[in-house]
Amino acid sequence: MSHLKKTVLPILLATIWISISEFVRNELLLKSYWTAHYEKLGLVFPSEPVNGAIWGLWSLLFAIAIFILSKKFSLIQTTLLSWYVGFVLMWVVIANMGVLPGGLLLAAVPLSLLEAFLASYIVMVVTGVKKSSVEPEK
Repeated sequence: MSHLKKTVLPILLATIWISISEFVRNELLLKSYWTAHYEKLGLVFPSEPVNGAIWGLWSLLFAIAIFILSKKFSLIQTTLLSWYVGFVLMWVVIANMGVLPGGLLLAAVPLSLLEAFLASYIVMVVTGVKKSSVEPEK
């Protein structure tokens, strides 16, 4: 039971938060930016159920990465490292493919930082990690 509480539960709760955050940001707040940009490119914005399932998988993998980082780093370090790995690298790739609407980043950057912070916080609270220092654990 302790293994479930210290491993599965924080990852599951963080995955739920990340999924909700992604859905609200990309389907409710910013979908018009995505669809308009894709229309200009002569494409249809992918929103089939399989795309939602892949984003669910991405949310789980992001939560696992946060869980791993939280074992070694403080809350702020975990937040920034996970945000960089989860979002910045993704934006570089989709910008390179020409499908990232640049104006979207004005809203996406702060919202994704909030997402990464709260997911990191959830993981650390549920696992009982109390790292407030700026220095990584040795």
